[in-house]
Amino acid sequence: MIDNRGYVLTNLHVVRGADGVVVRLSSKEEARGRIIGTDAKTDLAVVRFEPTAPLTVASLGDSDKLRVGEWAIAIGNPFGLDQTVTVGVVSATGRSDVGITTYENFIQTDASINPGNSGGPLVNLRGEVIGINTAIVATGQGIGFAIPANMVKRVTSQLIDRGKVTRGWIGVAMEPLTTELAQALGVRDARGAVVARVYPGSPAAAAGLVQNDVIVAFDGTAIEDYHHLQRLSADAEVGKMVKLGIMRSRERRTLELRIAEAPDRAADTALPPREPR
Repeated sequence: MIDNRGYVLTNLHVVRGADGVVVRLSSKEEARGRIIGTDAKTDLAVVRFEPTAPLTVASLGDSDKLRVGEWAIAIGNPFGLDQTVTVGVVSATGRSDVGITTYENFIQTDASINPGNSGGPLVNLRGEVIGINTAIVATGQGIGFAIPANMVKRVTSQLIDRGKVTRGWIGVAMEPLTTELAQALGVRDARGAVVARVYPGSPAAAAGLVQNDVIVAFDGTAIEDYHHLQRLSADAEVGKMVKLGIMRSRERRTLELRIAEAPDRAADTALPPREPR
């Protein structure tokens, strides 16, 4: 429960294809809900029902302040067992390349997560929701993933306001900057994102970005890897002018472009790594 007007947050894969949605409260009261917005790129959905009494709303914490090793508590209904609580720790933050969603920045936890936990909260010892439990590695033990609360805040506010998420887009396909590729392209360390393709008519094309440019800064923020750039460009305000720091032919340059709205099926995507030439 994220709003006292009856807004409930869950995973999209929990409600996808459902003929109807029923919300069951901790008091066992049930109400019919309706899906008001979904976001496939983060696997989030917001459901609304009409409350008949005051609601207790979950407080969303600041997931950027999480530290590896701190306690994490998962709450859910695994295998239909209502209000099950399991305890573990934050095993890692910023997990990507998991292959679950388009935009991945997962919290990894060893708190036990099972089928039925999806869409439930991962909370800290202060009772703040730090993530939304989403997936597990089925072949492993103690490897679960949660969508961080700060990503949840950005997505749900748009879903509640207009039923969809608008994201920024610069119009490139990226690839990982490996150590070997960094050396070949004249970058001192393997931090940044390699431009693998520039889409015609995109902001990147208009700004003069070309294949093999290495984007090392986005509006003053140093780029860690292509996932980092993907998140920054998606979160950027549509219409905003941003400066890109790039490396081209072993020289540092600055380009300026205007953020566009991402087409429905487009994102600043990633391609598999390649061998340096």
